[in-house]
Amino acid sequence: MSTTETKDTGKPNPILSAISKGISSLRADHDMTELLDAFDQLGPKAIEKLSVEEARRQPTIADAVKHLLKKRGLDTNPEAYCPGIERKELSIPTMNGDLHAFMYRPTRLSTGSMSASFALPIIVYFHGGGFVFASAQVYDGSARGLCKQTDSIVISVDYRQAPEFKFPCAWDDCYNAYCWIANHAHSLGGDPKQLALAGESAGGNLAMNTAIRVRDSPAWLQRPLHVLCIYPVTQTGSQSTASYIENALGKPLNRAMMGWFFAKVLRNDDDMKDHRLDLIHANLAGLPPVTVINCTLDPLRNDGEMLADALKKAGVSVVREVYSGVAHEFFGCAAVLKKAQEAQEFAGKRLREAFSFPLEALSGTDMGAKATTMETANLMQADVSKATVPSAESYFKPLDQSAVKSGGLPYGPAQPVIDSGPGGVRGLD
Repeated sequence: MSTTETKDTGKPNPILSAISKGISSLRADHDMTELLDAFDQLGPKAIEKLSVEEARRQPTIADAVKHLLKKRGLDTNPEAYCPGIERKELSIPTMNGDLHAFMYRPTRLSTGSMSASFALPIIVYFHGGGFVFASAQVYDGSARGLCKQTDSIVISVDYRQAPEFKFPCAWDDCYNAYCWIANHAHSLGGDPKQLALAGESAGGNLAMNTAIRVRDSPAWLQRPLHVLCIYPVTQTGSQSTASYIENALGKPLNRAMMGWFFAKVLRNDDDMKDHRLDLIHANLAGLPPVTVINCTLDPLRNDGEMLADALKKAGVSVVREVYSGVAHEFFGCAAVLKKAQEAQEFAGKRLREAFSFPLEALSGTDMGAKATTMETANLMQADVSKATVPSAESYFKPLDQSAVKSGGLPYGPAQPVIDSGPGGVRGLD
């Protein structure tokens, strides 16, 4: 639980736990309260008092969703509450080692394999976890939801995590993953001209940073058409914002946890000033349209507000939506939360608007558009046959599932990373 713990056992302080629960029950929607109660029943300890190894073994909100579904006698299989999505494991080669990823695709637009009937838009998604724990598996609900709402390919990337791989390793991994996906979009069944970035919590920061770095890269690298930031980490200047104070004892994220995360990620005090972490002071001009999603019961609510304000000042089109009565991590919980369903629908609408081929073109209601889409797909498939890049199928391979579930992926020893520069993001020379 996200409260202060006793020092000897790591169990939640019962007084602060009761206060936190009382506050949540007054402010949270009924279904959010049910989910938080289910989370409590799994016995989580206070992350801010744990070692990294212990923290990675704690139950997650995704576990609480399954627990709640079981209590209701419902199927916990993702296909039961988010049908029509196929998922395959993908290995993304980078100069720092292979990155594990999941690739999601609508089954009604598939031939039965990962070969596409249509060249679909691709959303590159980065999960949360404070740059320290969690994984693409933990955030499966978010990626599935985006796939369902957009009829697009979603590739959810596992990046290297601190403290084994401190800042800026994750930032480099996400940029490198985007570059690889952009260059292999054809063989993945995607449209290389229709890419978007999305991320949640820490992943929201990584998505924005990737967009900045792509903006500063050579012109041959396809720019994303949109960036979706779900309760992103955007600043290091203050943990005394209104939302940090209001949710100091919140769950599943509280103020003390954010300090714990930064302590594990940073190499030194100077990193706190780096604009990749202190994102609201970065150069944001020239970015694609951005959607920011926040919720009221979250220390990072004002982080999202400050990012939206900074984007507006930089002349970037931005829309921000705040969902009341729900807490951090709510977005991927559409199986049990009404507001999560609404947020996924809103995010899907924003992303579909960014892509030039509308959902209706795939639904059979507009046969002319569908024919045009099929012609485009056929041309793209012809291009693939002439391409020199390896087939994407060669990158589909199994990974150690215990490592995936624990959130600690075995990437091996640290390798040299692309130099990001001392004070901000930079693309390839």
